[in-house]
Amino acid sequence: MKHSRNPNAGGTLGMTRRTAIGTGLKGILALSVAPQYLRAALAGPEAPSNRLSIGLIGNGLICTSHYGALIGRDDCRIVATCDVRRSKAEAMAAKAEAAYGTSGTITAYQYHEQLLARKDIDAVFVCTPDHWHVAVALAAIKAGKDVYCEKPLTLCVREGRPLVNAARQYGRILQTGTQQRSNASFRKAAELVRNGLLGDLRVIRTSLGEFPDAPNLAEEPIPSDFDYDRWLGPTPWRPYNERRVRGDYGGGWRCFFEYGGRKNGDWGAHHFDIIQWALGMDESGPVKFIPKGFEGTPYQTHVYASGVRVERVDQGLKSMIEFTGTKGTVWVSRDDYLETDPPSLAKRPLKPEEVHLYVSSDHHDDFLGAVRTRQRTISDVETGHRSATVCHLSNIAAHLGRPVAWDPLSENVIGDPVASTLLERTRRAPYGIL
Repeated sequence: MKHSRNPNAGGTLGMTRRTAIGTGLKGILALSVAPQYLRAALAGPEAPSNRLSIGLIGNGLICTSHYGALIGRDDCRIVATCDVRRSKAEAMAAKAEAAYGTSGTITAYQYHEQLLARKDIDAVFVCTPDHWHVAVALAAIKAGKDVYCEKPLTLCVREGRPLVNAARQYGRILQTGTQQRSNASFRKAAELVRNGLLGDLRVIRTSLGEFPDAPNLAEEPIPSDFDYDRWLGPTPWRPYNERRVRGDYGGGWRCFFEYGGRKNGDWGAHHFDIIQWALGMDESGPVKFIPKGFEGTPYQTHVYASGVRVERVDQGLKSMIEFTGTKGTVWVSRDDYLETDPPSLAKRPLKPEEVHLYVSSDHHDDFLGAVRTRQRTISDVETGHRSATVCHLSNIAAHLGRPVAWDPLSENVIGDPVASTLLERTRRAPYGIL
């Protein structure tokens, strides 16, 4: 049986609540994890002495879903929260304490450096807006923490390789929040493609939707509990307005290119990731990006060296992703939707000698298990970087209004110095990433 799984080689400012030091795993080292295995063997992962201690960084909308997945688990415990809007961190801490039936056991911080300085925290969830993902994840890695980082993993292409290198150098686990890989329908679709059961793949289509245009916003007073300069971080200074910092899925900061990649970075981080997986491109990527409208191109398109074209078709598809080959088609979406033509493909079992992709039925289980075993996760840092690169290059081509040629081996633009400059972003001092 062929498998596709890659094991690993081997302060008071902003503090608003005191906590007893947790009893989670301490000082996990990539090269010395035997004590952890011993505790698990003797007591099991649910034993209080073996529970992973978790910090939540960025306590807005997306964090609530992670809170809901973690709060009822016996193998981990939330011990700290963090948000540059202090009241959000306090509210999240109070909510977790109420769920645990405790008081004074969770500390709310305003700055991630304070949370990361705690030696008792094993892993953190980075749920900030996109422009803070890499800076916080890098700091966590260097502080000896394992990281679950929301998607897209990066804000620009050149952020990705330093993050991959740091995770490897420090021996840390990083799970990207592309949870569709932990869904059986997406895995089945990817296996059908990977094993050639659709014949020669011709075209892949996906739908990402659209955000409204970024609005012009009037200046409003900055709330007293909010470090707005820190929220802006490396991005250009803009007057405060509540709508700018809002994290809802219909608008807010996601509408602005300063803080993310709009729909290419939002849904593209999910669907382009599944396409990368299906094509076996987790350590590579496309070679050409063509913007919609260029010489009559009807859709935003990127092309792999094999000739397979991926088209962003935002209307008229009956599924989130559609793979079409010479012998069949597969349609796949969330909510366990999988349909094939011919219908028999959907139920065809894989043979032992065919490629069987990494099986994860729950993204949080996969991450927390990897923290204990030191195996790479299903959405490893390299995977997240490569999928985010597809998102960023799609935006670069659209911005320039012309195709961009890409060398996925060297990770460089070919023959376009202007496009090359867009692989990085100008950063407002003093907010670098390294």
